Amino acid sequence: MARVKLIMPENRIAVITVPVRISDINYGNHLGNDAFVSIIHEARMQWLMQHGFTELNIEGTGLILADLAFEFKNESFYGDAVEITIAVGEISKVSFELYYELSTKRNNKTILLALAKTGMVSYDYTAKKVIAIPEKLKEILNTSI
Repeated sequence: MARVKLIMPENRIAVITVPVRISDINYGNHLGNDAFVSIIHEARMQWLMQHGFTELNIEGTGLILADLAFEFKNESFYGDAVEITIAVGEISKVSFELYYELSTKRNNKTILLALAKTGMVSYDYTAKKVIAIPEKLKEILNTSI
């Protein structure tokens, strides 16, 4: 079986911390796969908000999630503070890739929890069509921390 293998790009643009909530815990007593998706969504929203944007309004343009990939590495538990490093992959005229490295610290050790990638498309929700990435967002995507 072919497995997803993600490689974190060098162009890191943000580090966001999201706590694991009790509602994120599944029947296996660890962070559920769906909660991992919610955590990267929260991290992406916080990153956009740092720049005065939302997924529905980046200088009048919205974003749509076109694809999603996860590579799970270790369990996460209630009380973990998940540190999400966001990096940028390929950028085209209308879309871009965001990569996420999720980790936590336990007993003074950093534990890699997962790697993820989202394909984001610039979208005009009113006209219901794909449009060019706004220039301000392109600048932010090309700025490393």
